[in-house]
Amino acid sequence: MLGEGGLVLDKFTVTLECKVPPPMVALVAAAVSWALARWTSAWTVGGTWLPVASWCLAGAGVGIGLWSLWYFRRAGTTFDPHVPQRTRVFVEAGPYRYSRNPMYLGLACLLLAWCARLAHPLALVGVALFVAYISRFQIAPEERVLREKFGEAYLRYCARVRRWL
Repeated sequence: MLGEGGLVLDKFTVTLECKVPPPMVALVAAAVSWALARWTSAWTVGGTWLPVASWCLAGAGVGIGLWSLWYFRRAGTTFDPHVPQRTRVFVEAGPYRYSRNPMYLGLACLLLAWCARLAHPLALVGVALFVAYISRFQIAPEERVLREKFGEAYLRYCARVRRWL
């Protein structure tokens, strides 16, 4: 099966695309962060700024996520990550002016908040795994569908707005 850019997509890749709910991927990434922090606890970092950073990042993550969902509901389109084919319109307003994927950005902010709470540099591995997985197995298939459905208008939007930030 040919995929983006003419790459051959194997059965394993196609099987994973849009199958695992992004919040579940975030929970697995949070567990990885926790395990890394727990197993190597001698490396923790300190500072009175970490709890403040954690709360600020958590607030930003929740705020971005809710703001994004509100714009999807307002546009009357689906936000179900399993079926990007049901998308009726692509949203360009609100948080979508700054990120093509603010819902996933909100989840990444929540993971960063968790990492700040864990106070361990290796916890950031969980965030990196989340971003890599979501980019490949969720965002790439969604973008493929949106390019097919909305053509040039979507390509112009992609040229203006970054995938994450």
